[in-house]
Amino acid sequence: MSSVEKSAKTVELAIAEALLVLGSTEEEVDITILDEGVKGGLFGIGAKPAIVKVSIKEDPITIVKNFLREVTLSMGLGMEIELKQKDRRIYVNFVGDGMGILIGKRGQTIDSLQYLTNLVLSGREIRDISVILDTGNYRKRRKDTLEALARHIARRVRDKRQSVKLEPMSRFERHIIHTALQNNKDVRTYSEGNEPHRYVVVTTK
Repeated sequence: MSSVEKSAKTVELAIAEALLVLGSTEEEVDITILDEGVKGGLFGIGAKPAIVKVSIKEDPITIVKNFLREVTLSMGLGMEIELKQKDRRIYVNFVGDGMGILIGKRGQTIDSLQYLTNLVLSGREIRDISVILDTGNYRKRRKDTLEALARHIARRVRDKRQSVKLEPMSRFERHIIHTALQNNKDVRTYSEGNEPHRYVVVTTK
């Protein structure tokens, strides 16, 4: 739900009810007063309720925050969501219990959620900003693991003179492999397959 109309005795009460329904703060929404209402006379005779329309602002940070809050709550994860925008990227860090559930096996859950979050932005015609999700410094640990894997595979390919196909990875993880081996004098890398089963091949030069 991105907008809601509410009526109450006063504009302030109507806004408060709308914010409660949307789960947002006043800083995150646009408020349109459709009718200021009438207080009425003795015993409220002639009173007319105030009506407001409250809409969630369509800025990328708010879109990402509200989407991820809804998804994590549906997963039963009451995690704090920290967001920071730098240049054309939004970095999201989840803090709280349930990091293992959020990451999933070999990062499949957090990678899928990252992919869906970027799709949400694309659906709102926001295609020049990408979102990176992280929790418990997982991305840094995964990057170190993949770089070590890349070096190991490169030695294996060099020694055995046989190409090696890695397991399917996200575009972000494939980029780590390509970057780790781009200056290697013995091997080269390229990607094959279709998303989400696209994988890296390491072969001799």
